[in-house]
Amino acid sequence: MSTLDSIDAILFSLSRAFTSPFAVFVQIQGCTICLLLALGWLMAEYVRNREVKRIKKSIKAGNSLAFLYQDINELEHSRQEKLPRVSVVMPLKGFGEHNLHNWRSQITSLYGGPLEFLFVVESTEDPAYHAVSRLLSMYQDHVEAKVVVAGLSTTCSQKIHNQLIGVEKMHKDTKYVLFLDDDVRLHPGTIGALTTEMEKNPEIFIQTGYPLDLPSGTLGSYCIYEYHMPCSMGFATGGRTFFLWGGCMMMHADDFRQDRYGVVSGLRDGGYSDDMTLASLAGAHKRLITSPPVAVFPHPLASDLSFGRYWNYLRKQTFVLESYISKVNWIMNKALFAVHCYLSWGFVAPYVMAVIHITSALRIYIKGYNQLEDTTSASGGMMLVITLAICTFIELLSMWNLTRREVQLCNMLSPEAPRLSLATYNWGLVFVAMLVDNFLYPISAFRSHFSQSINWSGIRYHLKDGKIFKIERRKDMGPTKTDLGGKHLYGKKGAPQKASFLSSLGRNLAHWRQPKKFDV
Repeated sequence: MSTLDSIDAILFSLSRAFTSPFAVFVQIQGCTICLLLALGWLMAEYVRNREVKRIKKSIKAGNSLAFLYQDINELEHSRQEKLPRVSVVMPLKGFGEHNLHNWRSQITSLYGGPLEFLFVVESTEDPAYHAVSRLLSMYQDHVEAKVVVAGLSTTCSQKIHNQLIGVEKMHKDTKYVLFLDDDVRLHPGTIGALTTEMEKNPEIFIQTGYPLDLPSGTLGSYCIYEYHMPCSMGFATGGRTFFLWGGCMMMHADDFRQDRYGVVSGLRDGGYSDDMTLASLAGAHKRLITSPPVAVFPHPLASDLSFGRYWNYLRKQTFVLESYISKVNWIMNKALFAVHCYLSWGFVAPYVMAVIHITSALRIYIKGYNQLEDTTSASGGMMLVITLAICTFIELLSMWNLTRREVQLCNMLSPEAPRLSLATYNWGLVFVAMLVDNFLYPISAFRSHFSQSINWSGIRYHLKDGKIFKIERRKDMGPTKTDLGGKHLYGKKGAPQKASFLSSLGRNLAHWRQPKKFDV
């Protein structure tokens, strides 16, 4: 028997195995996952489209500023002067290609009430410090803003430390505090829309939103886009949600002043993730989280976002599930860990089987095999492949439809900004990214579980019992850029020396085997 015949025999055996009842179940399960995702995105698109129609209707009725307020009477001076004070706290780290545009969109908000901006950096050596200082000097007569130096964190992540220092420095009359990531591109009416909802319903604990990723063309950027898309349906509810995104969180300032529900102590004492910690507190105390339909923000990804940077980002995301503040929170995280891993590989497995079915059918066609068992299994396999292809098309169509609607909504909410377009999206790469991301997620999740440490922007955090207990800082072994925005973390003075690919790979392998002895 020749080598080719042996390969054919293995191929046909696999094809027959993949038409067994269990294999058929796995493939039908994959189709079901595709259809459920499509349904979720369809419902999310309905919520976004409802807001698009509302804005169009308001414009048609004569309200040319419908992107700011539903009721144009809200712009009257007597109403604007009664608006509450809002403090915007932005923890900064590094400086990249999109930062200036994002910061301008934030400080040029058209909110009519008292508004202050607190840009919080770790130290004056951070490249963001000088960049944002220059920007604020240009707007010093028009914007109430300042740069705050927070110093190094010792009991929590640096981001959380910066946020808490910002809260300490906010104005004494502040009613609401808005936490923003520095890569969030705000709409002119975002702060007003969030504040209006808080005023309408004082029971709201946190208001949040979600980014619309704008891939730069690399596979890594499409993997980020695909990773975020399933989560987006949880934020497109138009109201109550159980999800929380740390890039946009509006809260009552008094919750921090009085440490209600343990928001300060929960974050300060070993907190790694701001959004997961606050979402856990909201669940434990039965507090309300909402996401208004206008809270969707363009999020341009770095033009040089490599696959390695995507992997680093995925590692940080899966590591979040290792942090917790209570036993209930631990159980919920482990349940999410198990379900996500199962669904991820449950999504990928049918495509692996589909490749075997297609290859087997092609070999039978080329060689002219006529064995009944082989042809029957090939026919059954191709039926499963066709079903999977149809479900995949429906899923991608639904994803495209939601993205199209969110692009349209963002363009309407920021009429002065450059127009966003779907023309740059490569849907072939989106499909590849779906497979890559879902295949890698369980690997990253298990890596995070067994390492219990993570490198975040040059700082290694170690967890114990769900909380940070050790922080290590070594510039020489950290990354020089952030993952998504491609922001430079160090100035020329503090930049670590470049290492070769082989030495970097060697450190990664060493750290895999002995995670507590290396600082990668």
